[in-house]
Amino acid sequence: MRSAAPAWDDALNAGKESVISDLKEEPGFGRALVARADVVLEGFRPGVAARLGVGPDDVPESTVYCSITGFGLDGPHAARAGHDLNYLGWAGVLADTAPSPPPVQVADLAAGALTAVNEILAALLERERTGRGARLVVSMTHGAHRLAAHRLGGEPLPRLLTGGLACYRIYATADEQWLTVAALEAVFFQGLCELIGRAELAERQYDADQEALADELAEVFAAHPLATWLELFDGEDVCVGPVATLEEAARDFGEETVDSAPLLGEHTHEWRAELGF
Repeated sequence: MRSAAPAWDDALNAGKESVISDLKEEPGFGRALVARADVVLEGFRPGVAARLGVGPDDVPESTVYCSITGFGLDGPHAARAGHDLNYLGWAGVLADTAPSPPPVQVADLAAGALTAVNEILAALLERERTGRGARLVVSMTHGAHRLAAHRLGGEPLPRLLTGGLACYRIYATADEQWLTVAALEAVFFQGLCELIGRAELAERQYDADQEALADELAEVFAAHPLATWLELFDGEDVCVGPVATLEEAARDFGEETVDSAPLLGEHTHEWRAELGF
């Protein structure tokens, strides 16, 4: 990431320190590092960290040790190589939208990273009470499946939130922009229909023929540019908005990255000196 996407590197790694440790050539340095840590986070395939001398049995009992994995520590997929798109595919998350890939790394950032944060914070809180650390395992595939598993209980309509409902879709406007409509509750959809001058459509919100309703809404929204619709809906409880570009969104919701990521190994000398290596 340092070479291929330096801006991502800065955004994700600013404020960190970087230490190089060749665990095969100098295993003692790696063990000394993890012995000092409150939390050890590793992303090797199962068993690799232990073979390198920095596994869960190589840290103090008070350490919170978390392994972020693709598929868990055991089972038929444990050693399988993968990236976010693979995990989401195995998890059943892409079934409605394939072949289009998601624009956000859901398995990496949500099922993996955020799940790890939650479990690590809970383990640190428990350690405050008991003095004991924890051994945590996060599976990005299992976690991604949990994000969608509630749908196994059935849906009122197939693909309820992935295009099955006319009142929960993205529509093109006259200037080839996009309008998000998420008026799931009746009160929101009724207000929407009244504002666009098609109040009679409200009673068809959950009709069996959703495509016919969607076609009529699409015709309405295609008649005016995005700015006209946003002005009409501004201040109204109708659950409508634009599809902004990342640059547009950053103006309202972004956070400036003021620091750079550390250089590779930038802090190695200081840590080697502190640990006596």
